[in-house]
This record gives sequence, C-alpha cells and structure tokens, in this order.
Amino acid sequence: MAYQDINADTIDRWVREGWEWGRPISHEVYERALAGEWDVLLTPTKPVPHEWLGELEGKRVLGLASGGGQQMPVFAALGAVCTVLDYSSLQLESERQVAEREGYDMRIVRADMTKPLPFADGEFDLVFHPVSNCYVEEVLPIWRECFRVLRPGGRLLSGTDHYLNYVVNGDETRIVNRLPFNPLRNPEQMRQLEAEDAGVQFSHSLEEQIAGQLRAGFVLRDLYEDTNGEGRLHQMGIPTFLAMLSEKPEGR
Repeated sequence: MAYQDINADTIDRWVREGWEWGRPISHEVYERALAGEWDVLLTPTKPVPHEWLGELEGKRVLGLASGGGQQMPVFAALGAVCTVLDYSSLQLESERQVAEREGYDMRIVRADMTKPLPFADGEFDLVFHPVSNCYVEEVLPIWRECFRVLRPGGRLLSGTDHYLNYVVNGDETRIVNRLPFNPLRNPEQMRQLEAEDAGVQFSHSLEEQIAGQLRAGFVLRDLYEDTNGEGRLHQMGIPTFLAMLSEKPEGR
C-alpha cells in the first residue's frame, strides 16, 4: 500500500475510536456561530485570529485536509461557500452529516492532497489547511497547488508541525531520533510509528514550511506558535506547531 492509503485507513480507524479531530461540532456550537460567536483551530490549542479570515460572507473557501465537521460548518454558518477535501471517508462523512443536520450546502471531495488538486486556477478566495502535512513526505508541491487554486489576493491559512515531536521519545524526556524523521527511508522510525499506531508521519523543517510557501510565491503576513496542549513539552512551554497567514500577491 502507498503510505497515503495507510494514513487514510488509519485516520478512519481513529475516527471510529473517537479521535479528537474527528468529532464534529454540535448543533449548539453551530447555532452560536450563526450568532457570531465562534472560534476555529489550525493547531492544537490557540484559536485563529478572526482578522486572518476576514469577512466570509460569499467567500469561496477550500478546507484542505480539513474534514471532520469542525471548521467548515463554522465557515458555512458565517456565509462562506465551502468545499472540503480529505482522503478520509469518515472525516468526509462527518462533514456530510453536519451539513444535512444544519441545512447548508457543502461540496465534498475525496482526494489525496499529495496529487494535483481537482480544482481550477484561482477558484478559491481562501484555503484553510489545519495541521495535516505531517502525513505527507513532500510539502512544496502542496504549497504550489494552494497558490494555484487561490485567486490573486487570496489567503492561505495553514497549521504545520514544528518537527520537535519527532525528535523525542514517547514521554518526551529524551532525544531519540535524528532529523529528518522519514519512515520511508528509516525502517527503525517506521517501527516506532507502527508500535504507536501513528500512521506514516514525517518531520518537516521550518525551511520546508515557511520558505516552501515563499518559494511557491506566497507573501507571509503573520504567524504564531502553539504547543501540543498536553505532555512534557507543553508543560515546559516548548512550541511544537506553527500557524501561518500567507497571501497570494495581486497580479499573480
């Protein structure tokens, strides 16, 4: 099996087991969003600044690897025209169920973001991409595809890993791995992931995450760091995630 297929199956299993990022929002949370009371996450704990999203009424939003019924229903409640792409069938089923429950339209696309995105050039005003490229070996092609499907002046909001989680052992007390963490090239790292039922994950440098967006053509407008939300690194205040606001320049 390709590692992407392994990850899709793994995430489906996590959703069945009650995975935190696979539990859709309640009707009450959706109602609060309709009333203007809302927050969404790109990383584990810090809400995205509302000004990063701007006015969403009528905006064409792509949730990239953003299934699960957590962020896209909020955007729909705020008046966005939403498309969600994911390769997890159960994450997409959550999106479908919330859309049916609340009575809004949602374009649902099952696809693999490591392949060219099945959308036209300039089709979206905003791409919302929560932490997920840790399940992808090469991230630059994803940044390039995000750039392509955004209109000039469009925004990319992305949550990314900070690579430190791949250096330490399970209880985060010792450095045990060298970087990059790539189980396709390091059998021992693959065995670690299998023992933890963690799918197939990859570390990515800040050069890949930040400079990769710049090389794709984006302008970086803002960023913030975040922690795991639990565990020793979190308790010590050590950031392990990065959220970025990037923009496709006008005229591109």
